[in-house]
Amino acid sequence: MTMKQTLAVLTVWGMGVAAATGAQAACLDDAQAGALAQHYAAKTPAPNFPALSDEDGACTRAKFNALLATRLGKVVGYKAGLTNPAVQKRFNTDKPVWGKLYEGMVQPGGFTVEAAFGARPLYEADMLVRVKSAAVNHARTPAEVLEHIDQVIPFIELPDLIVQAPPQLNGAGVAAINVGARLGVAGQPVAVPLTRGERYRLLDALERMEVQLTNNNGELLASGKGSDILGHPLNAVVWIAQALQKENITLQPGDLVSLGSFSPLLPPRPGLNVTATYQGLPGAQPVQVRFK
Repeated sequence: MTMKQTLAVLTVWGMGVAAATGAQAACLDDAQAGALAQHYAAKTPAPNFPALSDEDGACTRAKFNALLATRLGKVVGYKAGLTNPAVQKRFNTDKPVWGKLYEGMVQPGGFTVEAAFGARPLYEADMLVRVKSAAVNHARTPAEVLEHIDQVIPFIELPDLIVQAPPQLNGAGVAAINVGARLGVAGQPVAVPLTRGERYRLLDALERMEVQLTNNNGELLASGKGSDILGHPLNAVVWIAQALQKENITLQPGDLVSLGSFSPLLPPRPGLNVTATYQGLPGAQPVQVRFK
């Protein structure tokens, strides 16, 4: 099927479901998932689909990810999304969702990218951690998570919500599009300390830190606190490990985990430089992305 034919299929399907009243969508079929992947590759907005159940969102995500893997290759980690209550509210849900991070999605600090890097491009203040031990899959508290990761990494995520009207997505719909994973910019890692006392201080700092996004002139664009993510940002690792295990996936040494948004999702524009700072987190250096 050509690109033109595939886009036509999804457009016709989108018109059909739009005409339906009160019906909840099922898992996207193979043709619909294929068309969604073609829109992702072309960076063109896909027609919205009706609200999905959690089961159908997971089914669609599996199909979509199988197609992304043929283009993007190796999975390098996972992202927890909708971990911030304010972002959950935006998508009419009360629980997080997860997606996969592929090779090439995580770029170094100072990365320059087109403002139109996706179909529905956005940016947000985020954070990565790197898994040290598969024992992290059994962690139930932030302190236990900290024992099994070796890096905390400042991160500006650059998600792409793909569809024509992102506010119409529900939580399962966000899961279906792989939580909008497209790109992100990682800063200088902060090593997890070895001694218990230093770890307790790091745990406290992660909860209390203020994360700020500023522009070229140092003007504040958005901000949030560490505790905005599930009460403590490392709770996102607890949540995603448990969610992945339900689908027979386990976190492995070297995997990256994106913890979610400390800030609102904001639209980029050409000429904008965005810097994320982590005030109160010892050793954390600012990370920057440039839009052209």
